[in-house]
Amino acid sequence: MNEQSIFIGAEALPALQALLARPAVSQVFVLVDANTQRWCYSLIVPYLPAGHQVIEIPAGEEYKTLATCETVWAQLTEARTDRHAVLVNLGGGVVTDLGGFCAALYKRGIRFVQVPTTLLAQVDASVGGKTGVDFLSYKNQLGVFQEPAAVCIDPRFLETLDPRQIKAGYAEVIKHWLIADATAFAHHRNQGITTDDWENIIRESVALKQRIVAADPLESGLRKLLNFGHTVGHALESYLLTQPGREILHGEAVAAGMVCEAWLSHQKGMLDAAALEQIELLLFSLYEKVQFVTLETDAIADFARQDKKNAGTIINCTLLEGLGNGVYDQPITLAEIAESLRHYHRL
Repeated sequence: MNEQSIFIGAEALPALQALLARPAVSQVFVLVDANTQRWCYSLIVPYLPAGHQVIEIPAGEEYKTLATCETVWAQLTEARTDRHAVLVNLGGGVVTDLGGFCAALYKRGIRFVQVPTTLLAQVDASVGGKTGVDFLSYKNQLGVFQEPAAVCIDPRFLETLDPRQIKAGYAEVIKHWLIADATAFAHHRNQGITTDDWENIIRESVALKQRIVAADPLESGLRKLLNFGHTVGHALESYLLTQPGREILHGEAVAAGMVCEAWLSHQKGMLDAAALEQIELLLFSLYEKVQFVTLETDAIADFARQDKKNAGTIINCTLLEGLGNGVYDQPITLAEIAESLRHYHRL
């Protein structure tokens, strides 16, 4: 996607309206979950064409499945949707990931627009053309790369979120600083989340991600930097998804994963003790510790066997070679992942 296809701020929803008004658009569908139907749908109705149809799915990561996709495809089919239709995905990372996946596969592909409503989706999930669903308890196990027709980011949607969701999204912002912007990390690390200028933070984060994605759209190299915190984080998130009542938000898992992977970077001599301490102090000042017991660490680590960055039996991870300098394809072992989780547990 080129930068002209991402609209941020006051221009976002008018850009959506203009795109949907094009004569080549035959039908418009809006994918929502129970939360965005209640809190966000009314904000975009003035920008939608008359006659658009709404498809609602349940809210939550546990519904990011092929079964949910089947309900979406069934409704598109029953509406006799053709290949000139547009699917507008109004929601957080679950809705944008799943909606993009549904659009990419329906009749071999219809256009879709991402309208992210959470901070996590605005700075990360909706940008870059990754779509997918979870499968057999593994995060994003099924998916395709498919660029949306546009991403329309309006920070006003953040007003509908509770503080926990804001903090979860902020983890991806911190990740961007740690892999590529040491200056921003130094500037923000003592401030916490005390900003009203979300638009500027979103613009900076999206621009950083876009530079990386443009250089490596299919994640064969440089784009793997964006997975910092995700090898251990996804393993932890996936494990807890199998434990009813213990589920955590994606950003909370990534925050824990960044602590673990920063510690692994230090253990391998890539990150000094002072930098590790700065990372740990910031993350623990913002996020409550994810609860698990040390006896679970091997079982959690085992989920990393399915990580998409792996090559054969080698688990590849993104680590830090100093603040603001991520390095990808760093081999780690299941034993090292388990030990990093034990370190996290001790803190």
